[in-house]
Amino acid sequence: MTASTPSRPFVLSDFDFHLPPELIAQTPAPERSASRLLDGRDLSPVDRIFKELPALLRAGDLLVFNDTQVVPARLFGEKPSGGQLELLIERVLPLTEGQAPHQVVAHMKVSKKPALGSVLTMFNRDGSAPAFQATLLGRWPTDDGPLFRFALSDEPLTLMQAHGHVPLPPYIAREKHLMQAEDVKRYQTVFAKHPGAAAAPTAALHFDEALLAQLSDMGVQRASVTLHVGAGTFSPVKTETLSEHRMHSEWYSIPSATLQAIADCRARGGRVVAVGTTTVRTLESWARSGCVEGDTDIFITPGFEFQVVDLLVTNFHLPKSSLLMLVAAFTGYAKMQALYAHAIENRYRFFSYGDAMLLQQTAT
Repeated sequence: MTASTPSRPFVLSDFDFHLPPELIAQTPAPERSASRLLDGRDLSPVDRIFKELPALLRAGDLLVFNDTQVVPARLFGEKPSGGQLELLIERVLPLTEGQAPHQVVAHMKVSKKPALGSVLTMFNRDGSAPAFQATLLGRWPTDDGPLFRFALSDEPLTLMQAHGHVPLPPYIAREKHLMQAEDVKRYQTVFAKHPGAAAAPTAALHFDEALLAQLSDMGVQRASVTLHVGAGTFSPVKTETLSEHRMHSEWYSIPSATLQAIADCRARGGRVVAVGTTTVRTLESWARSGCVEGDTDIFITPGFEFQVVDLLVTNFHLPKSSLLMLVAAFTGYAKMQALYAHAIENRYRFFSYGDAMLLQQTAT
């Protein structure tokens, strides 16, 4: 990876890089705050441990977290023909008058798609059947949309809690019907509050209660937003021309207390520190739309003008991903390249269970 910025418009191949497979973290660090932290604020990166973060912040700064809660959204079952399938539930749809209750939107992994109206038999967590039924209603959000809409035979969150599996990313290997106790605990932030995510806001996984208390004691303030992270966060961009990419949509909400906390932070000269790219997308969506709640498909690429976030805590992301493009937009493309080259050379752990870095917003 060479630290250079192309003179032409950015294209997909600019965000590709070779990552040795052994650097993809399969398990979390023994302790949340014991993971590594690459301090990438200045010209020369500094290798640190995550629990050193308080030394890099100051009284009056505002940490903004995504308090979404990951639900056991991965479910296994079979078609009426007996063919096996897997559902990954993205969101629970609100009840609409005249429509079937308990509707969800999901990814469906199956060799041959069942016909509309098919009633699927879903399994218990140990792989035995039946646990409940899911009726295929159609595609979503349009008739040719990428996701599928189902009506479940009972309340969706209740069914997921009883029968679902932790929706670990595809690059973390686990046995099909084995939900490890470690994953149940560690693929969840310590402050998760609002259930609905199909993936964890991974930068926040590094924070434990002791670190949060230390930050509070030194005068670093704390606020939260909610963005229910979808599985689309792991999908690589596939169009060479970035403007042709169709960004996935996710639901977010910002409480009035957080808006006030941001205003207060600005008034006292503090810095807004976003924990994770999902927090960045939420805050910058609000800054542009003025909407404190709704769906966002904001796609942040180099040249984007940030209005809210000053510092970013984030993990190391997939090649050709929209998250990597966000990082390049935030800290500068050439610097992003240099930081990733440093991380690979120094054997940092990548992706959801991997290490983190601290970045400072740089106009590009």
